[in-house]
Parts: sequence; C-alpha cells; structure tokens
Amino acid sequence: MISMANLNNNIIIYPEDKIKDAMEKINSFPAGSTLFVIERSTDKVIGTLTDGDIRRGLLKGIEIIDLVDKVMRSSFKFLTKGNYYNDQIEVFKNLNLKTIPLLDDEGKLLKVYDLTILKNVLPVDVVIMAGGKGERLLPKETPKPLLKVGNKPILEHNIDRLAANGIENFYISVNYLGDMIKGYFKDGDSKKISIKYVDEEVPLGTIGAVSRIKEFGSENVLVMNSDLLTNIDFADFYNEFITQGADIAVATIPYKVPIPYAVIETNGNIVRSLKEKPIFTYYSNAGIYLIKSKLLKTIPQNVFYNATDFIDAAIAEAHKIISYPILGYWLDIGKPEDYIRAQEEVKHLNL
Repeated sequence: MISMANLNNNIIIYPEDKIKDAMEKINSFPAGSTLFVIERSTDKVIGTLTDGDIRRGLLKGIEIIDLVDKVMRSSFKFLTKGNYYNDQIEVFKNLNLKTIPLLDDEGKLLKVYDLTILKNVLPVDVVIMAGGKGERLLPKETPKPLLKVGNKPILEHNIDRLAANGIENFYISVNYLGDMIKGYFKDGDSKKISIKYVDEEVPLGTIGAVSRIKEFGSENVLVMNSDLLTNIDFADFYNEFITQGADIAVATIPYKVPIPYAVIETNGNIVRSLKEKPIFTYYSNAGIYLIKSKLLKTIPQNVFYNATDFIDAAIAEAHKIISYPILGYWLDIGKPEDYIRAQEEVKHLNL
C-alpha cells in the first residue's frame, strides 16, 4: 500500500479545511484538476473537489472562509486496486475527467491516474526478459534492449506502452551489460513505475529467471521478451485471457506458407481432393505471455529453462492454454536486417 506520506500533498484536502485553502491548491494545477477530500481520522477518501464545485458553491452564497465539506462532491468515480477497468476508463474519459483515484478496499487513496495519458488499468505485474547477448546484432558495447529504434531504445518502447496501460510493477531480467540497463532505467521512478532487476549470473533461458522472483503483487503476470517491437493491444490480450478463463495465454503471429503446386489429399491411394497452390497458416510464438502467477512457481530454481519447456509442462498438467493472434504489428529484432527494418517501420507505427 502507498502511504499518505508518499502521495503529493497538493492533491489532498481535508473537509475541515477552508475553501480558500482549496482554491490556492487548485490554482497551482492545470485547469480541470481535482482535489481529493480525505477524512483525517481514517485516511479514507470521502469526496472530490474541483474549481467548478467551488464556483457553484459561491453562487449559492457559500463563502471562501467556509469549510470544504460544504462544497465537496461526496459521490465520485474511482478505481479499486486489482480490478480491470478498461470499459470504465473510456466512460471516465467521455465524462471529461482528467484524473481518477485508485482506492484500496478500505477506501484509502493509493494513487491518482492521469487520464490524459492513461489507456487502461491492467492489474498485472510484468517481467521483461533482457538478459540475452544479442550476438547477431552489433554494436557489442550496447546491450540489445538499449539499441535505439527511432528516438528511444527497444526496451523503452515496451515499458512505455505497458505503463500507459496502468501497469506499475516491473521486473527486468539482466545479464549481459546489465549494469547499462540498470543505469538507464534505474528504479523506474522517472516513469512513475517500480522496476526491480533479476540478475542472471549464468543464462537461465527464456523464462528461467522468473524463478528468482519470490512473490508477485498481482494474480496474473505478463512475461515478454525485451527485443520485440509491437503494437499489440495489451488490454484486448488481457481481456481475452480473463474471458476465456485461461491459465496461460500465448501471443502468436500468423505465418503463411504458400505451396507452389497443387496438393492432393488422399485416403490410401484414393484421391479425395485436389487444392491448387494452397496457402497454409501456422501460428508462431510471439514471445509474449499472460500467466497465472501461481503457475510460475513451478519453474525450477536457477536452471536453464525456456518458455517452451514451461508451456510443455503446463500442457502435460492439463492447464488451459489459449492462443492470442496478434492482428497488429510485431517484429522480433534479432538480426541486423531486422534492426534496419525496424528503423524505417517505427516511423509509421502508433506506439
């Protein structure tokens, strides 16, 4: 829980404060800003206050030396920790709300979301696998996740898109030149997120490093490779995962294989059909997963373990695993030609 001391005191007002004090706070923020009225004895949010609320109160004869509880709005919109609010976020934006509070189960203020930049609020933790050497890419003095695509590193594109979906808790696995990644992102405070690092002294595969994370703050975890450039709709991905009641969702990329000849289907030596130059579609692993956090505890400790090993084990245990085809853009930046392609295509992407 975020304590009251960790919140910006300028957004907080108490019901027994004077309206004049509230006006001074509101005046220091952009137009349309909201103050949150906190009950001092319980730290619970009991109302909100805007300049519009004050103006309406003044028109009714209330004076600026009167108390905040005379003009505050006791009925207000809010989010609660751990819930998924994609549809509600759009409703809030349509109501021209600029901010929305996140409350805990007791009604205490945890944080305030800026709806001018927020897309969704997805209740997941994120693990980004950034420990690989990127041996097929140059220059060697820069870890692949920090290679710039457009105006910022590959890894930063992914972190920014996830943060715009209201995700706050990040873990980044590092190994090769990991100190450079740590030095660039630090603890995530500049992006208003929390970043913790998982050190791989030896390579642990594409998901083995997750075994070093003892506890997650969310029931579901998004795990992804760091070297992907994609505009996957994270909210839709999450919604499909929840709606289907899945244990694991694997993001996939359609891969079409054209056959240059007519293909004959037979039963024994009897021809049943003939298809002229068919195209077969397969679905390849995109390196992005949503996983129930309790399943991640099955990953063996500190051994090389790939995501394919994890999926195979989950299949053997009859867990529900679904495929989520990415309909938008996706590129695995693994080779120099991929990196060159990404530099051109990023100009046309809405990331």
